[in-house]
Amino acid sequence: MLRRQVLKGLSAAALGGAGLPLIGGGPAWAAWPERPITLVVPWAAGGGTDATARIIGSLLEKELGQPVNVVNRTGGNGVVGHTAIATAAPDGYTIGLATVEIAMLHWQGLTNLTHQNFTPLALMNLDPAGVHVRQDSPFKSVKELLDDIKKNPGKHKASGTGQGGIWHLAIAGMLDSLSIDPASVPWVPSNGAAPGLQDLVAGGVSVVPCSIPEARSLIDANRVRGLAIMDEGKNAIFPNIPTLKEETGSTWATGAWRGMVAPKGLPQEVTTRLITVLDKIYKSKEYNDFMGSRGFGVRFAAGPDFGKFWETSDQNMGTVMKKVGLAK
Repeated sequence: MLRRQVLKGLSAAALGGAGLPLIGGGPAWAAWPERPITLVVPWAAGGGTDATARIIGSLLEKELGQPVNVVNRTGGNGVVGHTAIATAAPDGYTIGLATVEIAMLHWQGLTNLTHQNFTPLALMNLDPAGVHVRQDSPFKSVKELLDDIKKNPGKHKASGTGQGGIWHLAIAGMLDSLSIDPASVPWVPSNGAAPGLQDLVAGGVSVVPCSIPEARSLIDANRVRGLAIMDEGKNAIFPNIPTLKEETGSTWATGAWRGMVAPKGLPQEVTTRLITVLDKIYKSKEYNDFMGSRGFGVRFAAGPDFGKFWETSDQNMGTVMKKVGLAK
């Protein structure tokens, strides 16, 4: 395609004589992308979100033929990075990897951003919450555990993230869905699933509702037992762990998710191109091998379907956060 500066210096007659017609009488624009792309990550380098963004970025480079520079914009529990994505020019040159926290932050009064401030491109990852106890726990099923929680409110403590984090809200939502007061299981804040699981093994808490990938090494070592998964289907690696619905009838499902997004107002042709490329990346051997080797779950939803998933996640988080007194 000829660039504008060339066309500007030529007359329509000259173009016609050369057999190059004007299209629509207007300027001809170079096809996107024609320069490097910035991929914003709202979390620090070295973590799971950073790793996921970097494999996606490297595969985007191959597909789009332009450098994709991953930039970590940390701070404010994810507010800084998500704001950087939402407020960027909607031209396709700044995109980002949004995380489940964006469905929670505005309920806490930390930002006004919601799913409506972004163009949803593709859900790329989902690690559903699980229900984990020590291997020597007397409870062999989640139903047995829940029965004991109802009989003995306050006896069981849980951990796996900070107060109001995704795993805290996961167990609170599970309890609420079964008409059990979320306060029946006091939450012990921790710096993540790893220290929470160590506290579980040591006997400091009796339940950790983190994802199966996070608990995988301890499950494999026969130190932790998974009782249920808060998802529509079972985990492929641990198919013997039942879903919450199978065990209790509750349809509550939640987990930590990551999805590719852009600022609101992204042109449709750029949106379509990115969704097509991200779908190809999601199906690629490179992506699946990378995610599988790290125990990350993969889940895909494109464009409007991702938007609906995001909106449901937002509503669920708001409902639970109100129940536990964390919503402003």
